[in-house]
Amino acid sequence: MTAFHETRFPLDIALKSRGGPERRTEVVLLGSGREERNTRWAHSRRRYDAGYGVKTLAALAVVVAFFEERRGMLYGFRWRDRGDFRSCAPDATPAPLDQALGTGDGTRAAFQLVKTYGGAFAPYTREIRKPVAGAVRVAVAGVEKAAGVDFDVDAATGVVTFRAGHAPPPGAAVTAGFFFDVPVRFDTDFLEIDFAAFEAGEIPKIPIIEIVP
Repeated sequence: MTAFHETRFPLDIALKSRGGPERRTEVVLLGSGREERNTRWAHSRRRYDAGYGVKTLAALAVVVAFFEERRGMLYGFRWRDRGDFRSCAPDATPAPLDQALGTGDGTRAAFQLVKTYGGAFAPYTREIRKPVAGAVRVAVAGVEKAAGVDFDVDAATGVVTFRAGHAPPPGAAVTAGFFFDVPVRFDTDFLEIDFAAFEAGEIPKIPIIEIVP
């Protein structure tokens, strides 16, 4: 298993960063002028630059300490993506009916948290592996269930497990709402910082990339 620390990158710095999802698409131009396009990745991968959130030497010191504790690229960690960290719309509060996790069969007890993007043409379903502990709400057939009574959530994997005797009945829709983090690592083993330029207002580059923990 990939080495991972269940700790979040300093939130005040992450919320001022820059980044987003990346995909890898091959485009071949045919002699007719038409294109053939093929995706090399089944899933998108997010990249960020934390340097945009570093405005002071004090903040820089915090990032350096975090970087050293992670041993550069060695250990993964949690990252809060300001533009995408909840199961619902950005201006809403997560609710137990937000995302469809699957359908019960009377036996199945484990369901992976997911978030689906789009829906009209080719919806994309993303597995959510780093939910925020205590922030997951689950419903079965539209009825909200109690965490710690009906089900448990593994905050390190995003798996919802119903307790014995509480498995969703056949045909029952299992849904959930949640806050979540992105599993990432530093995308460099060297933080090159020009302190003279930094004092003058330049921002150091601190690359971060999504991983599968």
